[in-house]
Amino acid sequence: MINVPGSTERILISSAQIQQRVREMAAEIERDYHGPLYVVSVLKGAFIFVADLTRAIQNIPVRIEFMAISSYGNQKTSSGQVKVTRDLDVNIEGHDVLIVEDIIDSGVTLSYLKRLLEQRHPKSLAIATLLDKPERRKAHVDVKYIGFQIPDEFVVGYGLDYAEDYRNLPDICVLAPEG
Repeated sequence: MINVPGSTERILISSAQIQQRVREMAAEIERDYHGPLYVVSVLKGAFIFVADLTRAIQNIPVRIEFMAISSYGNQKTSSGQVKVTRDLDVNIEGHDVLIVEDIIDSGVTLSYLKRLLEQRHPKSLAIATLLDKPERRKAHVDVKYIGFQIPDEFVVGYGLDYAEDYRNLPDICVLAPEG
């Protein structure tokens, strides 16, 4: 494991577990869609998950788009204020759309994003997330595909960061408490 001494407490989900679940999720998605499917990656955290997930989807056409939204900044908790910092480059009207997120925590950001994309009249709109923290939910979010439910701990790795660090870790790790 790549590690900065004292920075992560433990591995919560190993790289092998992640890859197995990604393959399972891809199979579920292939059963539900005939394509083309627009996969909307929420940057930056979901980029590694999206890359692995879309490579695992082999039987339907996939079109990958990116959006960047923020409600965290450099904090460990959401500010509650969501802003779009990068919008889609394409019109999704009449298309099947799958929002792919790294983690759903409070649900505030994703509920905002779903409302925003629904206004663009896609044929269907669903959500996939690698990680779900239901204990922290403040806004209801209907999630079709969930990789793992995790406890209320701050995690990093596999694209998830703390102040832009740790995204490159191959495992999902619990961040060590400060001090």
